Parts: sequence; structure tokens; C-alpha cells
Amino acid sequence: MNPRLVALAVLMVSVSTLGQVRPGKTPSAPLIKHVVIIFQENRTPDNLFQDPVLISRGADIATQGLNSKGQLITLQPGSLIQNYDLGHSHIGFTLQYDKGKMDASDKAFVYCPKTAAKCPCSNYATQHKISCPLANPVFSYVDPAEVQPYFQLAEQYTFNDRMFQTNQGPSFPAHQIIISGTSAPTATSNLFVAENVVPEGARAGCIAKPGNTVLLIDPQGKETQAMYPCTEHASLTDLLKNAGISWRYYTPSAGSIWTGPNGIEHMCGPNNPLPNATACLGSDWNNVSMPPSNVLSDISSGQLAQVSWVMPSGDASDHANGNIGLGPSWVASIVNAIGGSAYWQDTAIFITWDDWGGWYDHVAPPILNSYEYGFRVPLIVVSPYAKPAYISHVTHDFGSILQFIEHTYNLPSLGYADATATSLSDCFNFKQKPLAYKSIAAPVSADYFLKSLDTSDPDDD
Repeated sequence: MNPRLVALAVLMVSVSTLGQVRPGKTPSAPLIKHVVIIFQENRTPDNLFQDPVLISRGADIATQGLNSKGQLITLQPGSLIQNYDLGHSHIGFTLQYDKGKMDASDKAFVYCPKTAAKCPCSNYATQHKISCPLANPVFSYVDPAEVQPYFQLAEQYTFNDRMFQTNQGPSFPAHQIIISGTSAPTATSNLFVAENVVPEGARAGCIAKPGNTVLLIDPQGKETQAMYPCTEHASLTDLLKNAGISWRYYTPSAGSIWTGPNGIEHMCGPNNPLPNATACLGSDWNNVSMPPSNVLSDISSGQLAQVSWVMPSGDASDHANGNIGLGPSWVASIVNAIGGSAYWQDTAIFITWDDWGGWYDHVAPPILNSYEYGFRVPLIVVSPYAKPAYISHVTHDFGSILQFIEHTYNLPSLGYADATATSLSDCFNFKQKPLAYKSIAAPVSADYFLKSLDTSDPDDD
């Protein structure tokens, strides 16, 4: 029998025998019946939330940062839309983290695509994956005028300035973690999937082509092993299914690094033995919905699942060199749809970003092991029971969201990041009068996304 499946069976037996809620933890969301996780791309609080209102309320947002020469660099204004990208692999994390000193972002890799008509680099450096000698590109923040929907949401509800991505690396492992709390290759492994799939831009997960690989990181922090990019371990969706809780994962396409279910073998259900599968056909795959705009249709038709993960298309992501500035409108359209429906009264919405994207951030993350935690990412909590106009300084990570769902639906722990995470109960007050929803103004409405033909993935070149 496949050893991966044996390991999964062992884990699922142990999961099924766990107590309902961990000792000392109380269900944190007694009035919540729906949870929606909106997972955007590649930003830090310092980069995305230069909001004077949040800062006046005590949000820890820096306007300057140290470089490797000890110089204080003032963050320069920029845009959501760039024609360059920043390195955000585990190597990039180690470089910028600099053993906790957070002073080496000037050494981060900056990449200009060969298709860029006008690259903010010297002319000779416009070839793909060539480091650009632009002055201080990592020390940048997004023009507040471009992200007002984010500011409105953060100002009205709860903004957390101590949300850390669980992993010290890019999107493929992050999207495993947001549904399962781990990127381990098997249920019993002490390794983590650490990077995106090689070759870059190749099909990922359990329908990757033969020869496609992903690097693993060991407890000593070394990336000397590689594997076919298909893991096998329990996921929160297993617990939801066992409890009869509905779920759905909205995404642009199958086979991408942003489609977490295709990277877990039993969730994908490959149509052929690995590594020769070309499609996911498992029963769990029926809950994967493409394109992401289907979430808007499901809300309006009363078909929203009890737990939903929502990924953006390329145009609607916030990924450098991979969006057209629609991310804030995309998020606002989902929240407005829920806010204007019967779902508002019992829904918790978590808006966060899958990794830091290479942008500067001044807060050093807590280090749990060779791969956890990574840098800060923004977190906005929206709900009629979210604390209004509140800044949370409690340390959270992606596991905190999984733990919240476990508490809400009285599920056992997976035993991964969810088990060690802090509770999100500080962001809620279930004794307060439920907040009435106020629509978020945005340049583009939900109709645009419902009619859009964009099914591209966020760019990671």
C-alpha cells in the first residue's frame, strides 16, 4: 500500500479520537455559522497600510527602515502595479531577516521581466531574472489612494498588526498551510515543502509533470532534498467533511501553486498513478470552484458554504508584476456581497495575504523552527461581532484562522500550526450589539468580476 496513504490513515485515526475542544480553550465563535478566508497576494503591513487613521490608533506601521549599511531609509511611495517583482523564497526570507536584525532588505533580489516595456532598472537589466540596480525598491509603500477599500475595512473593523505568515517562503507552501496547517510531505515527516515548483511557472501539485520538483527544508534549515510536488497529510477539510460541515475553495485554475487542494494527494484524487496524473478527480475536488468569481454567484444565490477559501485571479491579486490594481475592489465586492445578504448576521471574514512578497517590514517574526514563522502580513477581521475600529497586537499566524474554524465548529485539532497558534478571540466581542453593515466604496463593483473573463493565476515570475 502507498506509504503516504498509510501515514494519512494513521493521522486520521488519531484525529478522529481527539477531544472536541482542546483543554483550556473555549469555543471562540458561538454565533458564527459561516467563515470566509480571502487570501490575497504578497504584501506587508508597512508596504500596504500606510493609513494615518490606523497609525493614529496605534497600529505598528513603520515609515522608515534600516539597510545593511546602518542607514535609515524612508519608504518611498509606489503603486500596487509594478513591472518588477521581488524575491520571496526562503533564501529571500533569510536574507532580509538577517538573524532578526531586519536590516538587509537592500540586498533583496529585484527582478525585471523581459516583457517589460519600461522597467524601473537600468536598460541592460531588463532580461528575465536579472537583478535590477534600482535604488531601494524594497523600501516602498502603496499609494493610499489605490487601496482605500482596504483602509475602510481595516478602520471599521479589526486590524491585526502582528499577523505572521506561518512559513518563511512563497505561495505553494503557504497555500498548503492555509487549508491544513502544514506543508509537510507526509503526515509523519519532520520536513516542510519550502519553495515553489521548479521549473518556475510549471504545473504544480499532484498533476505536475514528471520531473517537476519542489525543495524541502529540514530541521537544520537546509534545503538539500527535493520531491515531486504532491504531499499527503490531513487537512482541515477532512475534519469539516467528517463533521458534515460544507466547504469550498475558489481559485482561478487547477495545477497552480495557488490551488492548495491540488497539492494534497487525497484532496486531488489524481486520475493516474503519480507522477503521470493530468487531472484531479477525487470527491474533495468537487468542492474546488473555478473561477474565483463563483463566490459572488454563490453568495447571491444562497449557496455559500459554511467554510470558504477565496483566491484572486491574476488581475485581482496584489502580486507585484502580476495585477492591474483590482485587488481592493475584488475584496470589497466579496465583503459587500456578504454584507448585503442574510449571511452577514453570522459570518466571520478573514482577509489576509499569503506571503510578504519581498517588501520591507520592520517587525522581526517569532522563530519556532527552521521554517516557521515568516514575515508579517496584514490581517483584517470583518464580522458583525468583530471589535469595531480596533487594533489587535496579539501574535497570530495562519494556524490561528484554522484554530478559529475548529473552535467554531467544535472540531478536534489537526496538530499542526493550528495546535500552537494563538486564539483570534481578541478580535471579537460576542456580547456587543451586532454591527450593521456599511457598504465599502470601491472603484470597481461585483458586476465587473462576474463578467470578467480573467482566469489567470497570480504571477510569480
